[in-house]
Amino acid sequence: MSKFRKRPVVIEAEQFCLHSLLLPFTGQGVCCFNEGRWYIETLEGSLTISDGDWIIKGVKGEFYPCKPDIFEATYEQVEG
Repeated sequence: MSKFRKRPVVIEAEQFCLHSLLLPFTGQGVCCFNEGRWYIETLEGSLTISDGDWIIKGVKGEFYPCKPDIFEATYEQVEG
């Protein structure tokens, strides 16, 4: 089997926090509240998001959620 490495890509991300008055990306129509749950619209459809999840803006401007443990294992903060 061939081996591949992920290309280094800088992403934009914000951590979703239920206790914040300024929820990430709500002004862009990305996050919505319905039937007692928060959702994010992705290319694959609506996905439930939880407190502490990261909302990532992809390389094509798409949004998707990422659990905190996966985010920490995959990304590191960029200076500037």
